[in-house]
Amino acid sequence: MLPPQRRWIREQPVSSVTSCVRRRLCIRRPYLLALLIIFIVCIAIQTFVAYRTGHDKLKGLQHLTVNKQNLFTSLQNFLEGLNPEAGKQDLKSLQKNRTSNLHHRKSPDDILSRQVDGNVHPDTGPQMEARTVHHGDLLLSEPYPNPENRRSLGLSRFFVPQSTRTSLSAETNQRLMNTPTPSRYLQAYTESTCQPKIHIVFLKTHKTASSTILNILYRYGERRNLTFALPVKKHMQLFYPNFFAERFVEGVQSQSMKEFHIMCNHMRFRKSEVAKVMPEDTFYFSILRHPVAMMESLYTYYKSIAVFRKTFNLDNFLDNSLTNYMSAVSSNHYAHNTLAFDFGLNNNITSYADDLEERASMAIAAIKQDFHLVLISEYFDESLILLKHSLCWSLEDVVSFKLNSRSDRSRQPLPPSTAEKIKRWNALDWRIYLHFNNTFWYTLKSLIGEEQLTREVNTLRALRAKLANVCLKDGGAVDPSQLKDHKLKPYQSGKAVIQGYNLNPLTDIQTKHKCMRLITPELQYTKLLYNKQFPDLHG
Repeated sequence: MLPPQRRWIREQPVSSVTSCVRRRLCIRRPYLLALLIIFIVCIAIQTFVAYRTGHDKLKGLQHLTVNKQNLFTSLQNFLEGLNPEAGKQDLKSLQKNRTSNLHHRKSPDDILSRQVDGNVHPDTGPQMEARTVHHGDLLLSEPYPNPENRRSLGLSRFFVPQSTRTSLSAETNQRLMNTPTPSRYLQAYTESTCQPKIHIVFLKTHKTASSTILNILYRYGERRNLTFALPVKKHMQLFYPNFFAERFVEGVQSQSMKEFHIMCNHMRFRKSEVAKVMPEDTFYFSILRHPVAMMESLYTYYKSIAVFRKTFNLDNFLDNSLTNYMSAVSSNHYAHNTLAFDFGLNNNITSYADDLEERASMAIAAIKQDFHLVLISEYFDESLILLKHSLCWSLEDVVSFKLNSRSDRSRQPLPPSTAEKIKRWNALDWRIYLHFNNTFWYTLKSLIGEEQLTREVNTLRALRAKLANVCLKDGGAVDPSQLKDHKLKPYQSGKAVIQGYNLNPLTDIQTKHKCMRLITPELQYTKLLYNKQFPDLHG
């Protein structure tokens, strides 16, 4: 049997277009393969950059950045070398889209620094939206620099990486949330774009050199006719230790004041109420002090409160604090985690609490959420330089004399054993201080830099010395018994001997006025501003 006859089907002729495409694809196959490899590499680099950027935000490192425009320019040049015409238009369109995306991408942690004639002029702009706080881990080692040894250290020590430092003690070698990162609101701009801030809230903490900061804000506002959110009925504090409320500010309920620029008197912080008084673009900052030195000062200054009055000395109080301290007793908040209390946090926790680390993490996160900047009292001049940049002010605006400070004869040196007791008793304050001390130095290094910081600190000190030579009769502070003008005598409390200043005999009215404001104590200056701002209530 013969096999079936095979049927032949004639193929359709290949069109000229198809034939051309096939020939060009075959000829340019190596080029297309190279292009595919290049795009895969670009995607891999972009993915790596995105991963490292997100990772670095948690670790407090400087962000890894890639100049994407140069990357795509190099890619375009390479393709043009393969084919001057093919793919050029598509790549330009791609580069344009990528650049547009970069311009619209915002990073709240971005710090833009630029030097103009040796000076950095930062401006934080309007208050940015609150951002979710990511809880990481920080191994608590010695704050840099060590506040207890600050006078023996050179400035170069301040910028030694944290990993090279020894830990404070086994007790403090614990984990805490969030590595130190520069404040997400501190951004440096050129002189032409930097605008001085006039809406300011300063949380005035206790025994932290905050009276000197208050004097700086008072003088700045008075010179520019700014309005202060002063306590009602001529009170000296915003009804501390109660949580702040809108009605505590003079002029709010009567609606006699349309706008407030500066709030800086003692209060127990509550952001929701403060925001009812102050504008949305307000800059919030505060200041901390080493809890050991702060506790010694609190004990001396508030020796008359019940929990301190019954004790012989600070050691005696600390040894019996668990039995003698009762949080419900009036003014006892001065004896336990006072920093946390001032920030509106629960201060009744000790080092023995099982949830200490968790509550410390929450406390730090809350402060970071509400405050753009936290200064450190032990490094006051460096703090003033950072404040100057943050507010876009001048050195003349932040120069000051130390106010409400004690005489050395009312200071008590503490042995290491007492210091350790204070760290355990004020465990929450201690952890808050450790975190923000690290953040402070990291921010200084990132925003200003070591060389410029040294230069500006020296200039500030020279300006202060010049003013002291002009204004002060004895060149510095004197005990209250030696004051010539008793109207300039600062308030005395407990066993503390609070010093004041005598003025040189000055004939120039403007110079005398400036010098007088520099040394006016807190209570007298507050009363002066109250009478000036509310003349109808004077009397």
